[in-house]
Amino acid sequence: MEYVVTIRPDTRDWQALLTHAVPIIDVRAPAEFAQGAVPGAINLPLMTDSERTAVGTCYKQQGQQAALALGHQLVNDDTREARIEAWREACLHYPNGYLCCARGGLRSKITQQWLHEAGVDYPRVEGGYKQLRQAAITAIETLSTLPQVLVGGFTGSGKTNLVNAQPLGVDLEGLAHHRGSSFGRTLAPQRSQASFENALAGVLLNKQLTWSHYPRPFWVLEDEGQTIGSNHLPLRLRDQMIDAPIAVVEEPLDRRLERLRHDYFIDMQLAFCEMYGEEQGWREYREYLHHGLFAIRRRLGLERYALFAERQRAAVDNQQRHGDTDGHFAWLIPLLESYYDPMYRYQLEKKAAKIIFRGDYHSVAAWLDARRNGDITAR
Repeated sequence: MEYVVTIRPDTRDWQALLTHAVPIIDVRAPAEFAQGAVPGAINLPLMTDSERTAVGTCYKQQGQQAALALGHQLVNDDTREARIEAWREACLHYPNGYLCCARGGLRSKITQQWLHEAGVDYPRVEGGYKQLRQAAITAIETLSTLPQVLVGGFTGSGKTNLVNAQPLGVDLEGLAHHRGSSFGRTLAPQRSQASFENALAGVLLNKQLTWSHYPRPFWVLEDEGQTIGSNHLPLRLRDQMIDAPIAVVEEPLDRRLERLRHDYFIDMQLAFCEMYGEEQGWREYREYLHHGLFAIRRRLGLERYALFAERQRAAVDNQQRHGDTDGHFAWLIPLLESYYDPMYRYQLEKKAAKIIFRGDYHSVAAWLDARRNGDITAR
């Protein structure tokens, strides 16, 4: 196979890498990558976790030269050739990417040298992941202070869709791979906290490129709590959101139910079956709905939980047999009326002084557009 070699210099422009989600061939060990990675990164490690542990122990006990010798012994012959081939394939697939290790030191330099010997010159990130991580933290600290408007509303009001439709909208739940409720799980696993923040920084940096296009720019975010699933909002962003103005989406119950039907019953069931196959997919979907209700059983009260759980089981049985999702409303409507709506109504009452607009989905969208484009009546 022939490889196109394009010689480019190493880079210290960490912010640009985050802004444009430039492909990163991350040669850190899998455990390091799992703790935190940047958008656009793929993990093709120089050493496995066990190999890195062995080399690290050797370094502490015998010093750098002995550790290097052990590393070359562990990653040798067929193992070395297989890893070089994987890097070469990635370099061909991502011709504009960069190599990266923890600090831009030994591992990425070794990888770069081995690739060079194999006929591929590929640049690396100076300072490595440590500098990319610091650039992400700095970006969040800086860009979180820019003006923002929060979008609030009851469950099923379309808040997330509205945020995503805005040119300066930042979908925190999408970045967290979680919808923010007991039923918030998605099929994509949640990111580590560091990876969530790195992804957030990338979105903020990228969208800020168009900030000057509008007379009165501001971030549009969904009104969230401090945590979204297992991820928590960065402190500076959370502090700014506490004081931000709120536009409330007020949708009638029938529209909310249709959105919830599609999001949680139709789309989720199809997604589970697509991922796991028909039989296991239905089991996973059933467990997903059961877990969402079970997680709030104490807040519901055990008697009410038992009633809703029985209705939920019957609804899933009917959906699986006949493809009909109407049965879910027998437990969803009372769940909204007795739990989710009162809870959010209470939370919104505490923020009443910050509410500056109310309207249905389309009215709020139009108001946000007018405000962003400098309409004085939308202030």
